[in-house]
Amino acid sequence: MATQDDDHGNKGSDRIKDSAQQIWLAGLGAFAKMQQEGSKAFEALVKDGAGLQKKTQQAAEETLAQAQTRMAGFASEFGTKAAGQWGKLENIFEERVARALEKLGIPSAAEHAALQARVAALEAELHHRPGKPTAAAARTTTTRKTAGRSAAPAAATKKTVRRSPKAG
Repeated sequence: MATQDDDHGNKGSDRIKDSAQQIWLAGLGAFAKMQQEGSKAFEALVKDGAGLQKKTQQAAEETLAQAQTRMAGFASEFGTKAAGQWGKLENIFEERVARALEKLGIPSAAEHAALQARVAALEAELHHRPGKPTAAAARTTTTRKTAGRSAAPAAATKKTVRRSPKAG
């Protein structure tokens, strides 16, 4: 009976060896298949990642462009408001300086220009008259020329020259 058990034991151990062999081969096959599929899956993941990165970069660039546009608008608006405020400040300053100069008795630029035009007109009139201007008329012209330099003294010492009627 020992021979039957040995045959029966050998068959069982052969079956275990065959099963173990098949399990081993199945594992190697799975590993080989996984290597092939793994590299394909890796390449697909890289491709998907590159596409996602392009989309993300595009979205970031669009957001940046929108932010730049908004900031340019804010800067332009701020510049416009600042220029307007600067203009108002400048006008206030000019008005206050003009009032201070007026209180000091200093003529404005318009008054000075009008006075110069008047002096020029009087000088032209004197040069076109027949005969030479009298000494009094020359003094009056000189006084008027210096009146632009200091308006207050000229106004206080303004002289009126009257001519005597000519006999004859």
